[in-house]
Amino acid sequence: MKLQLVAITVASLFATASARAEGTMAMTETSPMPTDAEVRQVAPALAAARQNRLLGEVWKRPGLAPRDRSIVTLSALIARNQTIEMPYHMNLALDNGVKPGEISGIITHLAFYAGWANAMSAVSVAKDVFAARHIGADQLPAAAVTLLPLNEAAEGQRETLVEAQFGAAFPGVVQYTTDVLFRDLWLRPDLAPRDRSLVTISALIANGQTAQLGSHLNRAMDNGLTQAEAAEAITHLAFYAGWPNVFSAMPVAKDVFEKRPH
Repeated sequence: MKLQLVAITVASLFATASARAEGTMAMTETSPMPTDAEVRQVAPALAAARQNRLLGEVWKRPGLAPRDRSIVTLSALIARNQTIEMPYHMNLALDNGVKPGEISGIITHLAFYAGWANAMSAVSVAKDVFAARHIGADQLPAAAVTLLPLNEAAEGQRETLVEAQFGAAFPGVVQYTTDVLFRDLWLRPDLAPRDRSLVTISALIANGQTAQLGSHLNRAMDNGLTQAEAAEAITHLAFYAGWPNVFSAMPVAKDVFEKRPH
């Protein structure tokens, strides 16, 4: 009887501990972005840097429009699955002129460049932001749309190169890259080609994935992103993706800048 009582007590303690852990996890997952006062309680220097340096200086630099800074920031947050600041920055993006359909397009695009699960996390955040702002389905891009014109010559060159490198070993990836990415996703009109490129390079830098950065930065500049804007986007990302990721990206970007015709 005593052993049974002890077993019940231990099981009860484990259940209580588990419930507390789950409650703590749930609170952590749904915690809103901390206020300045809350940040000061933990890291006064960080609170000062956020107010004075990040919001007071970086976001006001003239090299990149506020709308573009919002696109860069949202792309980094979604790519890294950092949801705490996402509601604030989705609202700020809308205030800065990013349209609801463009936010929808960013999330869809990053499902392929940062992973499905990260996109689903962003959907959960955007759902509440859109509901609070009375953004309905009529403001979002449909699943079936008329695609933008395809640059047949450039796409043919890309297909040939990728097929030669990887076709024999990874035929499925090569086929999906052609059919899903470059003959569908990249041609969807919910994002202008320049903005889609800005989303892509921001996500690549945010996740430290420099292998494809050179080709996508060249594509971004072909799509209208200037060298000055690209450099300023990288500067902005230092604060949202960390200095090591930016220092990994800078040699690649510098090489692209130097090799492009002036």
